[in-house]
Amino acid sequence: MKPFRTRFAKDIVCEFLPPKKPSNKVIIISSGVPSVPKLSDTINFYSNKGFWVFHPRYRGTWESDGSFLKKSLDLDIQDVINQLPKGFICLENNKKYFIKLGKLYLFGCSFGGPAAILNSKDKRVLKVVTLSPVIDWSSESKDEPLDKSFKYAKLAYGNAYRIDTKKWNELKLGKFYNPINNVDKVSGKKIMIFHAKDDRSVNWKPAVEFCKKTGSELVLLNKGGHFGSSYFSKLKFYNKIKKFIK
Repeated sequence: MKPFRTRFAKDIVCEFLPPKKPSNKVIIISSGVPSVPKLSDTINFYSNKGFWVFHPRYRGTWESDGSFLKKSLDLDIQDVINQLPKGFICLENNKKYFIKLGKLYLFGCSFGGPAAILNSKDKRVLKVVTLSPVIDWSSESKDEPLDKSFKYAKLAYGNAYRIDTKKWNELKLGKFYNPINNVDKVSGKKIMIFHAKDDRSVNWKPAVEFCKKTGSELVLLNKGGHFGSSYFSKLKFYNKIKKFIK
């Protein structure tokens, strides 16, 4: 089924699907950057499992208004969470939905991993699951250092990413949108991290340090490369996720 669309906090365009039966279980997916926001299969997979599923486009990306990274991405996710019980309108049929937040789960991948992790201490969030998340921006990857990623995003995606250059450069300092420097502000017992040792896009070693400091659960694989958001619905991953988010 093709996902519907809505807007949160005026700026944020978001794809979503309701479950077939009434439910107060919610998943919000914060995906990687840069990437084409095409997660219909994953959204349908979890919707069919009884979840409301939301996949927002960050401010300043794709159809959303604003400037990318002007605000930390975890704040974009907070804006989505805050509006769910207040109501949001489906742009296809003008129907208004209200969701009582019974069980809220945050899924984050790669660049979007910190957006999920940094919201783990929110009392409304039950569990956080991340794939190949960036844990420390100052530990640059082999294949995708920040300077190279910035140039690629601008050349390959154009105005799909309206990047706040000053904030992008602050990532390298590790003081902005950086989980390893916020270990006292996260709830490690809520967090599960999947990573592979042969990931050349995001360094896996900071994830080991982070999990030791926070008590987060780490699923470290020898091989697999960089896990994209589609892996949330792959059986090998889903079986572990299902047990973790009970």
